Amino acid sequence: MTRVRAIPRLIGAVMRGRYAGMGKSKLAMLALGVVYIVSPVDVLPEFLLVIGVADDFGVFLWLLGSLLGESGRYVEHERRVIQGRLLEQEG
Repeated sequence: MTRVRAIPRLIGAVMRGRYAGMGKSKLAMLALGVVYIVSPVDVLPEFLLVIGVADDFGVFLWLLGSLLGESGRYVEHERRVIQGRLLEQEG
């Protein structure tokens, strides 16, 4: 759940330019993935049943994997920043 809770912080940090680990272009691609999933317009219509649902599911899996991977890297980044601040305070 740490990664899931980090997603809003990740998005905010990327938008404010405070996290260089992910560019705004990748964030835009993830946003397009969300729009594609919730949009009633599909490349493969739902009336094709299996294929029409499979493309949405494929985008969902890509989106989930990308977000969890990026948020995991962001959590590690946050930990390094906090550790750096603690070391500065001690020194």
